Amino acid sequence: MKMDSEAVEIDGSVMEGGGQILRVSAALSCIIGSSIKITKIRAGRSTPGLRPQHLTGLQLVSDLCSGSLQGASIGSTDISLTPGKTRAGNYTADTQTAGSVCLLLQVALPCALYADAASQLCLKGGTNAEMAPQIDYTIKVFKPIVEKFGVHFDCDIRMRGFYPKGGGEVMVTVNPVKELTPVTMTERGNITKIYGRAYVAGVLPFKLAKDMSAAAVRTIRKEIKELYINIQPQQEKEKACGNGNGILIIAESSTGCIFAGSALGKKGVYADKVGIEAAEMLLKNIRHNGCVDEFLQDQAKFTITKCEDELSRNITYIIECQGSGAVNPNL
Repeated sequence: MKMDSEAVEIDGSVMEGGGQILRVSAALSCIIGSSIKITKIRAGRSTPGLRPQHLTGLQLVSDLCSGSLQGASIGSTDISLTPGKTRAGNYTADTQTAGSVCLLLQVALPCALYADAASQLCLKGGTNAEMAPQIDYTIKVFKPIVEKFGVHFDCDIRMRGFYPKGGGEVMVTVNPVKELTPVTMTERGNITKIYGRAYVAGVLPFKLAKDMSAAAVRTIRKEIKELYINIQPQQEKEKACGNGNGILIIAESSTGCIFAGSALGKKGVYADKVGIEAAEMLLKNIRHNGCVDEFLQDQAKFTITKCEDELSRNITYIIECQGSGAVNPNL
């Protein structure tokens, strides 16, 4: 496959200059069939260039679209991708680190939606990693919202993986779409339910889960007194690689909006501090009175831009875009 002379050139150092530019650019290349060249990848970071999780994501996209990926290796600051036909199949991507499986899904899901049949993705790495969505957030918050657009995928957690070992594994089945359905979300409504889970895995004591849960409930109670708050402490049983603890708290509204706050335990940080961090994040996302939280706003905008009609969010957190109306040519 020959590199297109009309390849779109993308400066990978713009804005925060992180991995999101890579993920969005690679997925768009796959969907619209346009060659890309990305330069200055993570130029402003302490360790510039591709890290293992970025490389794994690019290789996964290249496999999905039968593409040609050039210049991709650990530390590379310039890569080129020429896409081919997006094909359904069974794909495996392994960061071999604690790199996030959720970020692998972020880059692979849009591509698999435009395949010719259902695809199976086996994603390996960290399921609950820093600086990335927790797998619980992906399943409990991201998934039900993108399903409103006609996206359908199933996610089975085979093994949780934590820093520094990784070793987690999820199996994702993605069903293709002909085109996505536009959605309007402009009214938040009232918060009707708050629930979540605080977990420990490996050799960590169950008391940590109970302390995270109790601290989170106390923090939320100071501001929201009228609702029952159900945050269940849980012990992960024989489904974890390494040791880890964390918490995810979800709030649902009367109009179907979903918000979350989450946090991961760290060495030397008391469990109650972890619970408080997640609770304060949730309260912040409720206070702005928008229809999505700050993280879903970032993750779902790729889905929004593939819809046919114009969607807007004229609220505190503003998303306004004209959808491209992408149609799956393989169905």
